[in-house]
Amino acid sequence: MTPLVLGNTFTDRITGFKGVAVGHVEYLTGCNQTLLVPPVDAEGKLRGGEWFDDQRLQLSDAAPVHLDNGATPGRDALPPRNY
Repeated sequence: MTPLVLGNTFTDRITGFKGVAVGHVEYLTGCNQTLLVPPVDAEGKLRGGEWFDDQRLQLSDAAPVHLDNGATPGRDALPPRNY
């Protein structure tokens, strides 16, 4: 896989799911994952992001998304709780 850079668009090689990388986690076990968030649907509604193993991702040629968080840093949303 191409080195992961948040803001780049990736496609999952197995499902075809495509989205912008907005989060990344590294686990002790080596199963590192990236959170991809797709664009809104045809009606303008948000669709949920999904986590994918890094080795499944293929870099898209779409222009990267850059956000200037200098003036307004902060959280987007609480992480999911799976316990």
